[in-house]
Amino acid sequence: MNKMVFCKKLQQELEGLTSPPYPGELGKRIFSDISALAWKQWLNHQTMLINEYRLNMLDSKARAFLASEMEKYFFGAGSEKPTGYTPPLSSSETVT
Repeated sequence: MNKMVFCKKLQQELEGLTSPPYPGELGKRIFSDISALAWKQWLNHQTMLINEYRLNMLDSKARAFLASEMEKYFFGAGSEKPTGYTPPLSSSETVT
């Protein structure tokens, strides 16, 4: 069993990560204060940001933007969805 942490994002005691998921001080903070569940939720949010903003991860500005959004997502007021974002339909929803 992994270590337990009080997740600052989800405000409850949950299973933590097995290693820092990101380099540097931000990665250390996430490792010590964020649960594996919250990290999984971030990965989904991050994917949406990359797709909606059409970010090129080879671009240092795009990587800096994501790092800033990650900081806000876990330790700030939250990372907002892009204006006009509409989530994809689930497999149980159909378009008629």
